Amino acid sequence: MNTKQTLDALSALGHDGRLAIFRLLVRHAPDGLNAGEIASALNFRANTLSANLTVLANAGLVSGEREGRHIRYRADLDAMRALMAFLLEDCCGGSADICRPILDEITCRC
Repeated sequence: MNTKQTLDALSALGHDGRLAIFRLLVRHAPDGLNAGEIASALNFRANTLSANLTVLANAGLVSGEREGRHIRYRADLDAMRALMAFLLEDCCGGSADICRPILDEITCRC
């Protein structure tokens, strides 16, 4: 992940609605949810949800897959891991033993 990708991801997550969408999709990983389920769970209007999903997708944090008339959205956990790795790249002067508790805390327990 490079600086521009990191800034795009952080900008996308820096909005309460988009953060709520991403966190909801993380809770439903790896299966994801269709757009209607997301809208119902978060009480979003379709156009608001669509705009927010587009921002998240453009930032590489979610992906959508058509299933008949619906689109199923999934959080891209690999992208989130890459973001976290970029943010912690220079953690603790490169001493892995000092960073280990932080890394263990953010490791996905899927």
